[in-house]
Amino acid sequence: MSTDITTSVDPAVRPPASGAWREGDDPGRRLFLDLEGPLRLEVGGELPQVRLAYETWGDLRVDAAGRSNAVLVLHALTGDSHVAGPLGPGHKSPGWWDALIGPGRALDTDHWFVVAPNVVGGCQGTTGPASTGPDGRTWGGRFPFVTVRDSVRAETELADALGVDRWALVVGGSMGGMRALEWAAMEPERVERLLLLASPAAASADQIAWAAPQLAAIRADPGWRGGDYHDLPDGAGPHAGLGVARRIAHLSYRSGYELGTRFGRDPQDGEDPLHGGRYAVESYLDHHAEKLVRRFDAASYVRLTELMNAHDVGRGRGGVAAGLARVTARTIVGGVSSDRIYPLEQQAELAAGIPNAAELRVIDSPYGHDGFLIETGAVAAMVAELLKD
Repeated sequence: MSTDITTSVDPAVRPPASGAWREGDDPGRRLFLDLEGPLRLEVGGELPQVRLAYETWGDLRVDAAGRSNAVLVLHALTGDSHVAGPLGPGHKSPGWWDALIGPGRALDTDHWFVVAPNVVGGCQGTTGPASTGPDGRTWGGRFPFVTVRDSVRAETELADALGVDRWALVVGGSMGGMRALEWAAMEPERVERLLLLASPAAASADQIAWAAPQLAAIRADPGWRGGDYHDLPDGAGPHAGLGVARRIAHLSYRSGYELGTRFGRDPQDGEDPLHGGRYAVESYLDHHAEKLVRRFDAASYVRLTELMNAHDVGRGRGGVAAGLARVTARTIVGGVSSDRIYPLEQQAELAAGIPNAAELRVIDSPYGHDGFLIETGAVAAMVAELLKD
């Protein structure tokens, strides 16, 4: 098979030092909330000022019994609050779950009020390494270690500000699933229904090991500068390291079967691997690396990868089983048959340990971990099942 990987990225244009959204950029659909007071961090210390970027669709309604129509959607590592909508000013990528949100879709915005915040430590409007600190300097390498629980604490303030006492549904996949699980464990009375996709109760040694060379690649890049590169001229950031990290991660997100059937051993069009050219699969990884460098921030990638490594619903709660037992929401857990980074046994543990969880739903897909983003029909069916009454 011959494979032509096209890209909208012009390789002749030097990437910015960081692909983060910065103060003064077009906000697009983003809304912002400045938290009242500092955010106390799980590992100690605080973030003295936190701004959350978020997007909403639909209108909030609360019935006589106090039940809301609010749905919280939580993004994965390199996602953001732009769950639905086109690429355009303020948004370097189209909505990552666009097929699920909107009139007549699984999360019908004529009925449901959908909220999607950018994670604390992120780079698309929420306070993170690319943000300005209280001293007027970019946080950069000074940005503290944050955990999933820290982001959930910030998101509870967002819920309060929006007037949401209880979410009708909290849904997330991968890192978003970690955040969704912590919402249900930390604030069980505020989560009525829960959908966890392609995520674990705790990060495993294998997942931490996959992350290690990614972090090492970024930190070994001369452009890293200890995380203090954001205000340098275009092209001065740790692009090579972030690109290597993305290549490694993307391999874990897809299955060997898909890569084999899609690319085989084919050369990239016009190139000969026996004379310095690339195989098509190499071009594919180069394309995804180039895209991420232009829309994400390396220091956020480091901090959020560390956040995922630290994920453990049982920490300080007597172990995983005790952590899962805190969840009272009616729950569906979904996993992807070909996921090699968050395999099905981890979702089986969630389904078995959460008291009100349905039997594990398996998304049969060749796309690996990314199946939870691609197989929107299967995800929509799970959403519909949870929201049918």
